[in-house]
Amino acid sequence: MNAQITALSLDAPRAGPHGPAKRGSAPADLMPTVAGPTDLVLSVHVSMSALEKDWRLLEASNAASMHQSFDWCASWLSTHVERPLLVRGRLGDRTIVILPLELVRNGLFRTARFIASPHNNINTGLFADDLGGLSREQLAAGVLAGLTVKLAHVADIVTLDKMPREWRGAVHPLASLPLIRHQNASYQLPLFPDFSTTLAQINAKRRRKKFRLSERRMETYGGYDYIVGESPEEQRAILDVFLIQKAVRFEALGLPNVFRDPATQAFLRAVVSCPGAAENHPLTLHALRLRGEADSRIVAVAGVSRKGDHMICQFGSIDETLAADASPGELLFHRIIERACGDGVSLFDFGIGDQLYKRSWCTIETPLYDIVVPLTLRGRIAAGVHRVLVRIKRAIKSNRQVYGLVQRLRQKHQGKAAPEPTATDAD
Repeated sequence: MNAQITALSLDAPRAGPHGPAKRGSAPADLMPTVAGPTDLVLSVHVSMSALEKDWRLLEASNAASMHQSFDWCASWLSTHVERPLLVRGRLGDRTIVILPLELVRNGLFRTARFIASPHNNINTGLFADDLGGLSREQLAAGVLAGLTVKLAHVADIVTLDKMPREWRGAVHPLASLPLIRHQNASYQLPLFPDFSTTLAQINAKRRRKKFRLSERRMETYGGYDYIVGESPEEQRAILDVFLIQKAVRFEALGLPNVFRDPATQAFLRAVVSCPGAAENHPLTLHALRLRGEADSRIVAVAGVSRKGDHMICQFGSIDETLAADASPGELLFHRIIERACGDGVSLFDFGIGDQLYKRSWCTIETPLYDIVVPLTLRGRIAAGVHRVLVRIKRAIKSNRQVYGLVQRLRQKHQGKAAPEPTATDAD
């Protein structure tokens, strides 16, 4: 590829989610640009606002993950110190690809990864549905060459993780690049407008029996209300309950609390406060609240994202000190899915991580993959380390006794040093 390089000051001020920090008259978006025989031109930006119009157009695609949406990424960058590296690819004046990356340092290695990747369930990047007329192979080759040319002076490695090879009926635009099987898959349930048809996929008789049993047991506590956070204040109040319940649960299991870090909690509070339509909202809190006069508290919480007809359960919790025998978590999922069936959702996603309750609800298991692009000598070492760690994690996760021991060791280390969590509870 023929490279056209524009100078970049590595000491330029860090940009926030809506624009660069100001310091003197430093330019906002000076990054290398690369052009190739396909006329695909790649550039890297540090200002989200510079890309917002094109970003929101591309994220409207049914194939784009909510985790690459503008609001999700802006919420993360507003609460974290990582530096944005926003890769844009254009054909002429048209933007056909955006890879929202951030620069993080892990020990010796500088890694460019998807924004908020530790808390993302599935990553896709943002692509025009027609790829501007390019083949997937042409686009992938252009993106790979561009990343290699323009990020080598700021990062050692690019890691595009948790990406599906096939998603929503189409092959991913970067599927021709070398892929590494991620240690986790994700799990989905197709939804139909008729809830009975949806349940028929997963033993409707058994599901209804469990639902009736949970309802009868909840009646012994005075009954319950299924609530959905409407205002930012209500959203944040339910989120606070979740954080308390989850901390108690992790402590009881001897697992590291991935929501413990103040920056992560700030991110969640920011994202639940984002404005959005019912069919497009980065995070909505659903809950079951007891009606009883003696104790009308929330006994189950689920954080749910929706983008078009795709709904993702990001996290969940229950109060194990009250009404646990009524299986409030299962009851809440039943209510959420029932509501979603009548609301235009066609795919309910339980996210990454192999759990029995996910398998009991889901008919689809989606393998996920990582694309690792080393940019420097250190990057080649980091790529080798990444491959080894993924294989080790897959082996550990296949042995539940070993996996439990590893989690307990992580909890012990966290209690001593209280490091910032770097992984979701599925890692």
